[in-house]
Amino acid sequence: MPRSVNAVASRQRRKKILNRTKGYWGRGKNVWTVAKNKWEKGQTYAFRDRKVKKREFRALWINRINAACRQNEISYSVFMGLLHKNNIALNRKVLADLAMNDPQVFSAVVKTVKK
Repeated sequence: MPRSVNAVASRQRRKKILNRTKGYWGRGKNVWTVAKNKWEKGQTYAFRDRKVKKREFRALWINRINAACRQNEISYSVFMGLLHKNNIALNRKVLADLAMNDPQVFSAVVKTVKK
């Protein structure tokens, strides 16, 4: 009995990966084995960096809040401690946005916390 290979499905599978690697450099876009490996590696980086992105944004927000706090003569750690102590539920993303785009409101928050 002859060996049965599903060439249609195999070609579709390969074509799908090659379509996803269209903009890659060198053989990464048109040689099946290289393209497959590059695409898989890219997917692992994408998965990893979705987590890293959250870490980096949190660090950026903390830096921005700290800079704005220092302008209002208070340290970041003291400010955050007082925020929690006074039950003011503003997250770091919102505080960083206020510090960057609306410094007067951020100063008002600091004054409220200091009382």
